[in-house]
Amino acid sequence: MSSAADIVERLKAGERAAVARLISWAENGDPRFGGALGALFERVGRGRRTGITGPPGAGKSTLTNEFTGLSRAAGRTVGILAVDPSSPFSGGALLGDRIRMEERTSDSGVFIRSMASRGSHGGLARAAIDACDVMDAFGFEELLVETVGVGQAEFDVMEAVDTVVVVLCPGAGDGIQAMKAGLLEVADVLVVNKADVAGAERLLTDLEDAVSLRRRAEGAWEPPVVACAAGRGEGVTGVWEAVERHRAWLAVDGHLEARRARLRLAQVRGAVAEGLDGRLWRSGGLDERARALLAAGETPYDVAAELLSAVSAGSVEPEEVSGS
Repeated sequence: MSSAADIVERLKAGERAAVARLISWAENGDPRFGGALGALFERVGRGRRTGITGPPGAGKSTLTNEFTGLSRAAGRTVGILAVDPSSPFSGGALLGDRIRMEERTSDSGVFIRSMASRGSHGGLARAAIDACDVMDAFGFEELLVETVGVGQAEFDVMEAVDTVVVVLCPGAGDGIQAMKAGLLEVADVLVVNKADVAGAERLLTDLEDAVSLRRRAEGAWEPPVVACAAGRGEGVTGVWEAVERHRAWLAVDGHLEARRARLRLAQVRGAVAEGLDGRLWRSGGLDERARALLAAGETPYDVAAELLSAVSAGSVEPEEVSGS
């Protein structure tokens, strides 16, 4: 069994297999991960983190592939994290994404990793942040995080990045879906992909109107709405330039520091929540108490309040419940 110190040294020596191993530790909640990341943490923070999200079929993988090409042409190395929170049965290997980015797999300057909910024990968002930290520590300069779908898990994963690119396409009701799902709230750049398809102009206008109607604090970033046809390689440079403009905005007045501080807080909260969940529930201690109270006729919220009071009062000790 590899030790944390061994993996750390291998990663520092440039072994890509060490990157994969550390990300697996992060996904699986391996107790060795914390020490390994601690030994590497001084190397974390240099990579530029961009998230690409939006409804299935919007063209996120194609755009990610194009972003990779632009970054490589600029001489930057790229780490790609493809996250699939929606496939607990298939395992979410994102084979389609790997096929679309097949030309990148032979490039030593590109690292591609898939992550699924079934492999992240407790917190997909926390595991995504950890994976970005590992790729960052290795030295990848551009970190691209792609998610599938527009659920809460995807929004949480977007906490791992500095710039959020929301990709939509015409003809699928994406404009209405984006507004209902709250995508406009998380977007730093809005992209209308497949701009050569009928309805693209209408979607572009609807999104521009929706953005203009939102109230913002003075000096806040206003997400640009950019059109492209990523499958044909058209307009992608314009999208990337919008990402670069957001990065320039982040670089002033402490915006990047504030966003990274939120990222770290999310990481801490995720780790604490997973740790408490494991200690208080997985052994069955609180489970049994909850079942007994429910069987006695108490409501779920009454039971929850009683258990919270017991934990707060110290009458339930996490170590004792977990059997450790």
